[in-house]
Amino acid sequence: MNSIVRSHGIILLLVMTVATSGCAVGPDFKRPPPPAAQSYVPTPLPSETAAAPGIGGGAQRFAQGQDVQAQWWTVFGSPALNELVAAALQANPDLQAAEAALRAARSTVAAQRGAYWPSVDAGVNTTREKVADPVGGPLADGDVKLYTLHTAQLSIGYVPDVFGANRRQVEALSAEADVQRFQREAVYMTLVSNVLNAAIEEASLRGQIAATRDLIDLSARLLDVTRRQYNAGQVGGVDVAAQEAALASVQVTLPPLEKQLAEQRNLLATLTGRFPGEGVPQRFDLASLSLPQELPLSLPSRLVEQRPDIRAAEAQLHVASALVGVATAARLPNLTLTASLGRSSLDFSQLLSNGGAFWTVGADLLQPIFRGGMLRHQQRAAEAAFDQAAAQYRSTVLTAFQNTADTLQAIVSDAETLRAASAAEAASQRSLAMAQRQRELGVAGQVELIVAQQNYQEAAMTLVQAQASRFTNTVALFQALGGGWWNSNSEADGARNTSD
Repeated sequence: MNSIVRSHGIILLLVMTVATSGCAVGPDFKRPPPPAAQSYVPTPLPSETAAAPGIGGGAQRFAQGQDVQAQWWTVFGSPALNELVAAALQANPDLQAAEAALRAARSTVAAQRGAYWPSVDAGVNTTREKVADPVGGPLADGDVKLYTLHTAQLSIGYVPDVFGANRRQVEALSAEADVQRFQREAVYMTLVSNVLNAAIEEASLRGQIAATRDLIDLSARLLDVTRRQYNAGQVGGVDVAAQEAALASVQVTLPPLEKQLAEQRNLLATLTGRFPGEGVPQRFDLASLSLPQELPLSLPSRLVEQRPDIRAAEAQLHVASALVGVATAARLPNLTLTASLGRSSLDFSQLLSNGGAFWTVGADLLQPIFRGGMLRHQQRAAEAAFDQAAAQYRSTVLTAFQNTADTLQAIVSDAETLRAASAAEAASQRSLAMAQRQRELGVAGQVELIVAQQNYQEAAMTLVQAQASRFTNTVALFQALGGGWWNSNSEADGARNTSD
């Protein structure tokens, strides 16, 4: 028995020596170098954006090289918004699904690593057998030759990773876990951005509804004045009808806005893991939000480190690289070592003491010779998939830089838009007041008054939308720069930053 144990020890030592001396075939993955771009836009950005009076009108400055903080949404200075984001991060099912996918991917890696070690199985087998009687002749005595055989066996199997097939498979699965990790970060960032944009859109709609209702009240008052003038014989019925039409044209714009507001409320409930009927307690208007005056602007070379979509594309490239090694190793010899040790006895109680001992040791070397070109084409397919992943990575990087450049341009341009919209709203309000006064004095006609009302309505809506755009552009910049996930040190987010 001791000689058997020593033999198995020698075999195991030989196996481990062969396994550790092997090399992993296929390419060793190298991270793509950061892009050489020095800036996001072809022309230098202004030192600060344009400013305008009122909500969202402050000038914004770009802080070159400044990092994005983890909880970047707090820069909007809204406790209600912070509460809503916290609720979404706690209960959103899409984020929970992404976290579960990450846990599954990491467990799959751990399972594959088990192939580094020998497999050991123990079993006990009991069989009832009958020995065949001799075929005729004087030896057939008629006795029934039955017996029960009990067998206890320990089996050991090991596949030395001589050419690194398993190591490449573990490498591919680890990279796939990284893909899931960064996709989780993308879901996290998208969720926060969607919550903020939905809240800003709600605030914008509330502003548009308020402006519409103010204009409805104004149109209704002007209609009362026109009717009194008609009763006094100062104006004709055409003027009354024209003002009634003006009032109706404003009133018809209110229900669509209220419908959009209800849809935004439903969206906020869904994002926070609630049913629309449950609603959310928070209410938002533009006056409750603060526009951050300083905006971080990461260096272009850092963008590839910060964007979850770029990191996921890089990890997918790593997966493709490792699978080339797996396909290459499949064309090389494969060694399988087996050993078993056991006892057999007709009496179960004597199985471990007086049973008949047996052992086997075996080795199986398999070299694929002919598979109809299957293995060769599988390797070529893996190499083509690597080229595809490399091209997709470059496309993701280019799209990320375009997205960031577009956002920066929007921040600069929409600040100018807001300044112009603010001036247009003030001018149209003065024009409406003058037209109203002139109409009361009989200097202007009803048509001029209605045109002034329509111009004011359009200017008021444009102003609210321009104010909201400055907030959504700021959200878009934080999202374009990656969302600051790498700076998260909270207990809840700690698992997100743990590498395999």
